[in-house]
Amino acid sequence: MGLKEQIPEDLKNALRNKNALELSVLRMLQAALKNKEIDKNKEELKDEDVVAVVGAEIKKRRDAVKEYEKVNRPDAADQEKAEIDILMKYMPQQMNEDEIRDIVKSAVEETQAESMKDIGKVMKVLMPKVKGKADGSIVNKIVRELLEG
Repeated sequence: MGLKEQIPEDLKNALRNKNALELSVLRMLQAALKNKEIDKNKEELKDEDVVAVVGAEIKKRRDAVKEYEKVNRPDAADQEKAEIDILMKYMPQQMNEDEIRDIVKSAVEETQAESMKDIGKVMKVLMPKVKGKADGSIVNKIVRELLEG
């Protein structure tokens, strides 16, 4: 069963179990997927498209957590974190920092990058390899560390 088919099943289970938070998050996710389908002219979404949409939704929530923490709203930040946990079920296994660092090193060597001016070249080679498997901000931070160091 693909991700696109898994989400409605999980939504039904959340409805049966009266899990309001999960139900809300999955309904929002289905709406985002429907919008993506409309953008692609009703073309059937592949798993990588679903992962991209889920990743975008997770990123929105991570940004919201940062904002809520800035304005001292721990209750709202906790709500967003709980939503992230639900969405993470639909993402591939995430890479740890060491794995990311190894891939970044090989991308830097592959592109023969020497300074921050080459960050675009490195990211162009790197992002397809880590897409959906690593947080882009962590990847960016590691690339900057290696190119500046």
